[in-house]
Amino acid sequence: MVSQAEGNGDRTISTNRRARHEYEILETVEAGLVLRGTEVKSLRDGGVNFKDSYATIRNGEGWLVGCHINPYSHGTDANHDPDRDRKLLLHRKEIGRLTGKVAERGLTLVPLRLYFKHGRAKVELGLGRGKKLHDKRATLRERDQRREMDQAARTVTRAGGPRRRSRDED
Repeated sequence: MVSQAEGNGDRTISTNRRARHEYEILETVEAGLVLRGTEVKSLRDGGVNFKDSYATIRNGEGWLVGCHINPYSHGTDANHDPDRDRKLLLHRKEIGRLTGKVAERGLTLVPLRLYFKHGRAKVELGLGRGKKLHDKRATLRERDQRREMDQAARTVTRAGGPRRRSRDED
């Protein structure tokens, strides 16, 4: 059971790290989820998989497609279907704005993170454009360079700064 103090803030259930690698995220949107009771209990146990999931707009409603929520381990025969489409709770203006942007060539809605906020299940959707292979390589290269610079800065600060030459060495 989640304590009251823990239930008041954001509690991340799962993050979709692959989405940030595969897509260039242009903006993010928070949406609520329509869930059944056993799905909520399974989410509290952390049983979710974002592989091949995306969000779409159908008939003026937002839907999360392909998100696998494990069946609840203590559920009965009334347990939920793990791979069903789940309705997203969005404002009408947000749906209209996202519909226009998704209709734009190459943009898609991908789930980035699933979390509880004040006891309610939320999903953070990213409006993203698919990266090409060379973009992915450039991102990896930048990350490696940043890591090396951070590591070099840490070694310099641990050693007390750059070595000073004494007057005897001149």
